[in-house]
Amino acid sequence: MVNTVGTAASNDASSIQVMIGHATDDANQTGCTAILFSQPALCAVDVRGGAPGTRETDLLQPGSLVQRVDAILLTGGSAFGLGAADGVMSYLRDQGRGFSTSAGPVPIVPAAVIFDLGVGNPVAPNVSMGYIACEQAIALHTAQWGSIGAGRGATVANITGSPVPGGIGMHRMTFEQGSVTAIAVVNAFGVVPRTAASFPVEDMRSNLLSAMDPGVLRENTTLVVLLVDAPAGKDALLQAAVSAHDGMARAIVPCHTPFDGDLVFSAGLHPQRNGDGRASLSLCVASELATERAIRNAVWLA
Repeated sequence: MVNTVGTAASNDASSIQVMIGHATDDANQTGCTAILFSQPALCAVDVRGGAPGTRETDLLQPGSLVQRVDAILLTGGSAFGLGAADGVMSYLRDQGRGFSTSAGPVPIVPAAVIFDLGVGNPVAPNVSMGYIACEQAIALHTAQWGSIGAGRGATVANITGSPVPGGIGMHRMTFEQGSVTAIAVVNAFGVVPRTAASFPVEDMRSNLLSAMDPGVLRENTTLVVLLVDAPAGKDALLQAAVSAHDGMARAIVPCHTPFDGDLVFSAGLHPQRNGDGRASLSLCVASELATERAIRNAVWLA
């Protein structure tokens, strides 16, 4: 059974604890959001869409040497914004965190970007902002959402030629074996209707035909981080990330276009063992639903 809860991940002492920090540049309408783990968290990623902007995602593939991450950065600024991850690495290095090497610890910080350079001034989050986001990190249940951090310059409904603000949002789903919390930065080419039934399909078809118009903004992406507080190994985390894209497709019409760089990170907060088949199924369903509602929450709050 899957239940919906509008709060953050559990505070079970056996789980990896999560903090989230936003750094927002209101003057230039951009920002970044750092998600910090109290200890290295097993992580997977699934990338869709035609225009991703990422850093350190290859190391999350099955079979890679490094499977755990110290933090995840979501940021505006397109590829320029990936530099903010250096600030997160610097913060973690100052805390003595990172993958052990002969030259000292190297913090593992996968990052992903949205394109918001055309919303305010063409300024991207930098190293300083990445560090500040870490300094401002607080517990998930006390965090702010909406037009803040990586969601500050986000927009949606770009397909219509009249975009509206996007943002960053969160939603948690519980199930028998634990919970999954989805954090979504929504900067979508498509429309985010309040319900699947509320979007006029004929209008969508007309807008699709005009989407190649040069006046339509084409630089878009939706980023999701799943925080899985349930037994889940690497395979289960990857399956959850894959399933989350179905929730994304229900919330955004159309989704995964050539103009979107959509991706889902999935991090295990309680990864000591794999769940059974029923647990994996419940996790996948919960991941879909949490993602769908986090996306809607992000846009409504913005």
